[in-house]
Amino acid sequence: MNEWEWQILEDKTTLDSVDILGAVVRRGERVRLHPRAGGDVLDLALAGKIAMIESIEQDYEGKLHVCVVVDDDPGRDIGMMRQPGHRFFFVPSELEPVGPDEQKTSQPALKKILIACIGNIFQGDDGFGVEVAARLAQRTFPAGVRVTDFGIRGFDLAYALMEGYESTILIDAYPGDATPGTLSVVEPDLESITSGEASPGLEPHAMNPVSVLRMAAGMGAKLQRILLVGCVPATLGPEEGQMGLSEPVAAAVHEAVGLVEGLVSRILTGGWPGTV
Repeated sequence: MNEWEWQILEDKTTLDSVDILGAVVRRGERVRLHPRAGGDVLDLALAGKIAMIESIEQDYEGKLHVCVVVDDDPGRDIGMMRQPGHRFFFVPSELEPVGPDEQKTSQPALKKILIACIGNIFQGDDGFGVEVAARLAQRTFPAGVRVTDFGIRGFDLAYALMEGYESTILIDAYPGDATPGTLSVVEPDLESITSGEASPGLEPHAMNPVSVLRMAAGMGAKLQRILLVGCVPATLGPEEGQMGLSEPVAAAVHEAVGLVEGLVSRILTGGWPGTV
């Protein structure tokens, strides 16, 4: 079954685990692919490959479908963001659990840092993170550092967090009592976030980072260090919307780029935590 066929199915139920050859296999674990004879040509090309289970879904007829992302797929990141073309669906009988050694050795190298810029360009200074993303895209970072403009795509960010980054830097407008344009770095209490309790000082607007972190944790993401680089907005615009940053927030973009570069350098050299 291909991506498009699966999308038309209704009443999908997401499961945490599936029984494969007598073993309970969960999301995030790895399996070897054994496509059935006479199946899709692309699926057959994946025979013998090892892939990670991205989701386990049950259709309206009660049939189980296991979505996987192949380890050596160059577009693996796209698949983890649930985009078509790099996610593949198999039935449990086409999969084989791999042993503990293969679970470990087949796993791609851990990515170091995700720089996730978020915000809504139609809400005034809420577009701060998007503007910072555009500036960061012009910079060169060491291998293992990924910069992505997620905009208001909370689900995409949640799936990206399942990639196992050692550190994630969120960049967003951050309401507060300070002067507009003021930058700050906040390291939230992940235990309180994932337990469902409020996290003081980290309740931004629109695509709420707290909600996204909770969603990612609920999907099985192993959250590690999370930092928020925030900028106090002057205005989020009227109800009808407003494009463009205010003068103090626009002036803070360049400083934010330097701050993020400094954080990346310190994280990679073991200099965080420390004084910002």
